[in-house]
Amino acid sequence: MNPTDWLHRLFLPSWVRDQAPDHEHPHKRRFTTVYRRKKGLVRNIWIASGLVMIILATPAIALAITMGTTFLSFVILDETA
Repeated sequence: MNPTDWLHRLFLPSWVRDQAPDHEHPHKRRFTTVYRRKKGLVRNIWIASGLVMIILATPAIALAITMGTTFLSFVILDETA
């Protein structure tokens, strides 16, 4: 047995180890397949917007793209859907 396994069992809740959604946990949506798919989409959007910021390289464009991408990320990851 690894010493870190012992520490994990001692201090962390069981849902951290097994990655299974706990119906009583307030962040259970983070363990669903739909949410993970949304997170992947948001990651790809941030990568694309970062590449556009690098190509256009002006502070005004970078700020506008950052604000728009942040808003879009919140819309996609909203937990009401």
